[in-house]
Formats: sequence, C-alpha cells, structure tokens
Amino acid sequence: MAEVGNELQRHAAEEQQAQTDGFHLVIDALKLNGIENIYGLPGIPVTDLARLAQANGMRVISFRHEQNAGNAAAIAGFLTQKPGVCLTVSAPGFLNGLTALANATTNCFPMILISGSSEREIVDLQQGDYEEMDQLAIARPHAKAAFRVLHAEDIGVGVARAIRAAVSGRPGGVYLDLPAKLLAQSMEAEKGRKSLIKVVDPAPRQLPAPDSIDRAVELLKGAKRPLILLGKGAAYARADADIRALVEKTGIPYLPMSMAKGLIPDTHPQSASAARSYVLAEADVVLLVGARLNWLLSHGKGKTWGKPKQFIQIDISPTEMDSNVAIAAPVVGDIGSCVSALLGKIGNDFAKPGAEWIGAVDERKEKNLAKMAETLAKETTPMNFHGALRVLKDVVKANPGISFVNEGANTLDYARAVIDMYEPRKRLDVGTWGVMGVGMGYAVAAAVETGKPVLAVCGDSAFGFSGMEVETICRYNLPVCVVVFNNNGVYKGIDKNPTGGADPAVTMFVPGARYDKMMEAFGGVGHNVTTPAALEAAVNEALRSGKPTLINAVIDPAAGTESGRLTNLNPQSSASK
Repeated sequence: MAEVGNELQRHAAEEQQAQTDGFHLVIDALKLNGIENIYGLPGIPVTDLARLAQANGMRVISFRHEQNAGNAAAIAGFLTQKPGVCLTVSAPGFLNGLTALANATTNCFPMILISGSSEREIVDLQQGDYEEMDQLAIARPHAKAAFRVLHAEDIGVGVARAIRAAVSGRPGGVYLDLPAKLLAQSMEAEKGRKSLIKVVDPAPRQLPAPDSIDRAVELLKGAKRPLILLGKGAAYARADADIRALVEKTGIPYLPMSMAKGLIPDTHPQSASAARSYVLAEADVVLLVGARLNWLLSHGKGKTWGKPKQFIQIDISPTEMDSNVAIAAPVVGDIGSCVSALLGKIGNDFAKPGAEWIGAVDERKEKNLAKMAETLAKETTPMNFHGALRVLKDVVKANPGISFVNEGANTLDYARAVIDMYEPRKRLDVGTWGVMGVGMGYAVAAAVETGKPVLAVCGDSAFGFSGMEVETICRYNLPVCVVVFNNNGVYKGIDKNPTGGADPAVTMFVPGARYDKMMEAFGGVGHNVTTPAALEAAVNEALRSGKPTLINAVIDPAAGTESGRLTNLNPQSSASK
C-alpha cells in the first residue's frame, strides 16, 4: 500500500510539474526576449509576479513611487534600445505609472507599463471592485499602443506585440493590461512554452527612398551657411560613427540638443553649441537628424530662426514632416540607414562650407566661450550656480564615462550651457516635456543599466518630486552621487508673501534645509557644502567610493531667475505688472 501511495504522489508531482501559470508565462516571455530588469512597486495583484521574477533570475528594482519606477523604465529603454519594463498595481498605481508612460511616448523612449487590473466583467458593469478602473481605455490616448491579455495562452502574443510596438518605427510607451485572474490561470507547461514568441527583428531598418537622399545632398551642396542639428533620436539610434563621419566629411558646423550632447564631444572644433543663437538665426540650410521642430526649437520659426532657411529632416515618421514649417527635403527612414545613405552620396568632391561662414561661427564661439570662462572664474559668497557648475564641469571632463542626470529650472538651464559631454547617451535630462521629477528614476536606471557611476544634479524643487528614492539608491547600494542645488525655493529663495501674512511665498521652501540628512538616514553618505572647493572634494570622494551620496550644495537664494530661460512661457497677470 505504501508503494501505491508513493506512486500516486509521484504522478501528482509530475502532473503539477507539467503545469504552468500566468505568472510564470509573463516572466518567461520577458526573459525569452532579453528583458533582464523590471522597475516597479509590488502590491495587489502583482506582488507574486515581482517575487517570482526575482526568483527566476530577473533583477527587480522596487521603488517608493510608481512614477519614479516608470521614469527609470523609460530611460532604460533609451539607454538599451530594448523596452524598459515598469510593473505597477492597479488603478492608483497604474495612474502613477501612466505619467511616466506618457512622458516616454512624447520623448520616443521604448517602455512597457505592465499593470494588474480588475476583471473585465466587473469593470464593465461598474460593480465596485477593489481599485476598479478601465485602465486600457485611459492608457490608449497616452501610449503608442495598449493591449489587454485575458487568457494565459495569449500572454506570449501580448508581450511580443508590446515589445514590437515599443521599439519599431518611432519608439514609445506601450501599456499591457493583465487582469488579476489571468495571472493565476494555469495550463500545460509544454503548451505554455510553445505559446511564447521570441520577437524577430523587432525594429527593422527602414531604408530611405534614393531620390530623397539625392534631394537632400543637392540642397546641402548649394548651401552657403549649412548647419547640422542633432536630436536625442540621433543618440538613441547608435549610429555614432556614421554621424560623426557625416559631420567631419562635410565640414558643416553641428549643434546638439541637450540629450545629443556627447554624441560627438562638445569640444569638437565643429561644435556650434557656444554660438547657438547665431547659427540658428543665420543658417540657410539646416539638416535635422533625429530632432523635431517643436517648442524646444521655437517650432522652426520666429526670431530664433532669423533669416529664411530650408530644412532637410531625417525622421522615421513621415507624418513628422511639415508639422511646423515646410520641409524642403524630407528623408524618411531609420537614422542609421539615412545617415549611411547620405554618406554614400557625399563624395570627396563635396565642397565644405566657405571660410566666411566657418570664420563667423568660430568668432562668436570664441567670444561666448571667453565670456563664459570669465563668469565661471568669479568667486562668490555665497556660492552661485556658475561657481558650482564650474566644479562639476571639471568633474565630468575627468570622468567622461559617468552618466550625468540633470533636472530643475536654473540648475538645468545653466548646466546645459556649462557642462561639456564627451560620450554619447551620458547626458539624461527632462527632454521634450521639460518635466520635473525624472531625476532619481533616471539615476537608478542609469546605474543599473550601465553599471557605472551616476552624477545626478537637481534643483531643490526638482529633487522634491522624487527625493524619497534616495532610500532606493541606498537599498540597492547604487553608485549614485546626487547634488542638490539648494537655494531655498522655486527659481529663487527670496520671494515674499505679497500680503505680508505669516504664510511663506508660494515659491519658498524651508530655509537652510539639509537634504544631505535624508541620505544619511538610509545609510548613505551626506555632505553639506558651501564653497566650490568643498563641493569638488565631496563629489570626487563619492565617485571614488561608489557609495550612495547626497551633497547639499548651498546656493545663493538670490542667484536664480524666474522660470529659468522659459520666462516667455510663464504669462504674468496684468494686475501684477
């Protein structure tokens, strides 16, 4: 009888081993497609999904807020060209992650937001389930694509479609809805294995039409004052060698947008960053590579652009052409293929820009660089933005392989102009929307994905959006050094309540706050610095040690300006003028 009992137990065990469930199928589908990291926040109904992912060899980085986890997943997508995955709970957690998903779509970062959800039959009848919400309907307007999986045998298809949608064509955010009941569904393990899909060539090359290349080359040949403008799409494309070859072969000055800085070192002789206003106004032909004529470039018109000009635009989306101004030579295709095709058509007889144009650009560069050097050299007490950034400029130059995360108003604007980048995809900032709060999520993902130190420089206002994630940085012992430029408020720390009442002004924070104590509270290293010399010593110590560090850099409360350099976007009440 004992033998019969053992045999029955063996058969039961075999049957159990021959089963799988939705939890494991989601994990297996992600792993099959090379997804190694998940950023998220566990809870009902995805707690076991996170636990099992970790148990099955995936790295699961658990955050304190879903929006920060989503920002981490988004920038992971930018850094790796694979969709970063964010895992959230239903309803409120989903909505927190949705902000990051929308930002990823706007910035063309490949990302997948996976959220648990209530069952369809309850949602559709509005029966009041726990965290009931029609998440798929809410996600669709803010994502490149949105899918819901209802049956375990369709998980492989759902994950495959999400991956392909996230990275093909113009990358973006994808929402994948997994109702709680789906995760517990079981099926035969072998059938489950066969239902999974390894996506083949998820972002296929899209070759440009030959005549579009000919048109673009002819326009460049006829230009007297040409300019190449590089956007973050150019950095994402990883066509680094060909882009540099195009710039150097043509001899055309180039201007990088902020997240394209370092694609070619900012110190390259053809860089026109220090003459930005001049080249935008004076150029007659502008080649846009992975850049869009949105608000960051004044929509391609107005005083910023000065003299009439013609545009050549490389973009994978044909509908991007003519979105603000006429594009004389649209080149539609993936950036790598388009730049390679241009190189193939530009022969050794290509006439480089004349000495008059190059000389005029160089003259303004030298003038502006000299003016900037004079500003940076000034010693002020208390420390101002430029004094602090002079130190960080030298730190980045000495450590070109670190990731530099930057957010804020003045902290962002001044740093863009001051700090040179030397390697591609090392400057990570607020991007197209200019949102606050990306800093700590980006810093965590940059450390996880690159395995190298991260220097995150944030204004005190920007840091407040995601500052609790310093605990995450400490928990995972990540080599992140956070520098908070603390000037006691939004823009400035000297505003007054116009009524004279006891409440502080709406832009004011607690004076003399010690953000460094937050990092110390979780076991990291904190520094409070008031001079450039002390800031330099603290940052270098952090980079040497690799320990989680936060430096509270005390900045003159009067040093900032309203809205950074975006004052024109902040209309004032006529009653206050």
